[in-house]
Amino acid sequence: MYYACMYKRASYHSPHTLSLSSVFSLPIHACSLKVFLEAHLLIMDSLPDAILQHILSHINNARDVVACNSVSKRWKDSMPYIHSLYFPRNSFDNHAGSVNPDNIVWKVLSSIVQLEELVVYSPFSGAGLSSWLSLIGPSLQRLELRMDNLAELQTCNENPSKLNCISAAMNLESLKLWGVLVTHSPNWNVFQNLWNLEIVGARMEDSALSAALDACPNLTTLLLLGCEGVRSVSIDLPHLQQCKLDFYGLGNCSLSLTSPKIEFLEVQGCSWIRVRETNYLKNLSIANNAGRVYLVDFGKLEALDFLSIRGVQWCWDAVRNILKWASEVKHLYMKVEFTGDFEALQPFPEIDLVEFFNSHPKLQKFDAHGAMFAALCQKNSLKHVDSGFVIPCLEEVVITVRSPLNAEQKMSTLESLLMYGKNLKALVIKILQMKSSHSSTDDFFDEICRFRYMNRHIVRME
Repeated sequence: MYYACMYKRASYHSPHTLSLSSVFSLPIHACSLKVFLEAHLLIMDSLPDAILQHILSHINNARDVVACNSVSKRWKDSMPYIHSLYFPRNSFDNHAGSVNPDNIVWKVLSSIVQLEELVVYSPFSGAGLSSWLSLIGPSLQRLELRMDNLAELQTCNENPSKLNCISAAMNLESLKLWGVLVTHSPNWNVFQNLWNLEIVGARMEDSALSAALDACPNLTTLLLLGCEGVRSVSIDLPHLQQCKLDFYGLGNCSLSLTSPKIEFLEVQGCSWIRVRETNYLKNLSIANNAGRVYLVDFGKLEALDFLSIRGVQWCWDAVRNILKWASEVKHLYMKVEFTGDFEALQPFPEIDLVEFFNSHPKLQKFDAHGAMFAALCQKNSLKHVDSGFVIPCLEEVVITVRSPLNAEQKMSTLESLLMYGKNLKALVIKILQMKSSHSSTDDFFDEICRFRYMNRHIVRME
């Protein structure tokens, strides 16, 4: 049991890089693996078969599996019962034998009774993957592959296609792919059990992406990160709860999402976004670092706890609408520099501070960057404040200041946040890239320092 406990302790640190030496973490850390095994083989031999098999079945690094096979017949007989197998990127860097690495992987897999998870970061061919999955496909539940097939010529000449080979693992529950070309619709049957799909670093065509998603109707988690070539995508997944989309390029993609159970949504690189069923949406993040956000079309965001909007330019209607729908939000992060419907970049129009906080009564944390803070600091914003006005739930405010202009209004707004935020615990002022050559910069900075000193139990500067 001591060895089992030591293994469990080690396994929390890095599930994909467990080595045999981490399984048996004795105080003599400098021992080589060979010396250690010789010194403790008698102790290991005294363990019952069931305990020894349980310990060894949790080893997942392919090199360690091969090493265990050569220790003794008893150890070798326990290795077929491992559940997970991991081939690191450098598994065959020093391979100089006549046996193809694909065949080596096949030989290791053929000795395992019922593999549940396979992770391969080392290079492989489509033929190799096909042979592996024909062997272990029925039992496989989790598959992670570094495909390395973004080069179009290489992929076109490859037969069978790596992407098509995956259809042999029909009982998959989780599929993760790195560096994959999805320009042709994959020849997949329906993955009924697949609930998690992650694709990182991909070149895609709209129709091919749609076909891939159609083959995964029961997804609850979808991640498409660093995906290039997507212009328009429509996602209709009735069970989807978490979705993270990162489209690389000009930032002009359009997205339509129909997922009534969606709870977490993060979108980067879209100009037009429609998500009509949002009864359960709790976390929403929209960013566009390369293009403009022209349209956001959401239902009432009654369950929303966190909202983040970021980008260089958003049309003002998009900003105004998303703030209106998110009236129940508790944490709001805003880092949009400009508005404007076309090429011309325009500043935010004036936002009435009293009206803004009355429209978001549950707001607990507010991050306002540059333009949003400037919009709240107009002269008319605090002219007509009702005597009963209070910001009831606000506990933390983070303000990023980038310009000394309108210093008097900005100081008045900071003072108002302290005055009306009865439960305010922290007010953080970040000074970012402020031009020191402006004549009012030093005076404004002095005012902020004085303000911080007078309210040092709440206010701090970064």
